[in-house]
Amino acid sequence: MSALQLDDLDKQILSVLMQNCNKSVREVAKIVGKSPSLVLKRVKRLYEQGLIKKCEAVLDYLKLGYGLTALILFKVEGAYIEEVEKELAKEPRVRGVYDITGQYDIAVLAVFRDVSDLNAFIKRILKNPHIKESVTSVILKAVKDEINIEYFAP
Repeated sequence: MSALQLDDLDKQILSVLMQNCNKSVREVAKIVGKSPSLVLKRVKRLYEQGLIKKCEAVLDYLKLGYGLTALILFKVEGAYIEEVEKELAKEPRVRGVYDITGQYDIAVLAVFRDVSDLNAFIKRILKNPHIKESVTSVILKAVKDEINIEYFAP
């Protein structure tokens, strides 16, 4: 699959939407200096091409009382990796489930209220008979935690 070719206008529109996807087409058009109809056409195309998947609220979990973030790695019986991934993805505290290479099979990024909350989660998840091993790392400080990366640099 080849990378999409974006011109300067596409990049400007994406930059505005990455900062605030709630901006109206008129607001975006004003910022980029183009007509609303042209901007609407470009935004629709970016959605149709699958570059923009969706616009959503980015929550500050700390303000919701989830002060602990953990990275949890799991070793799973090979035939059951996808089944375990699907179950982990249903968990409300889980931000991401990743199929990985290396010593472990699955990586999970999740948020918890406190150590007790994390402990209860781990103990419940480890009851799954297909999980052979896990290791948990508590994230002390997020140096960078961004949904969007700056990809316009050469």
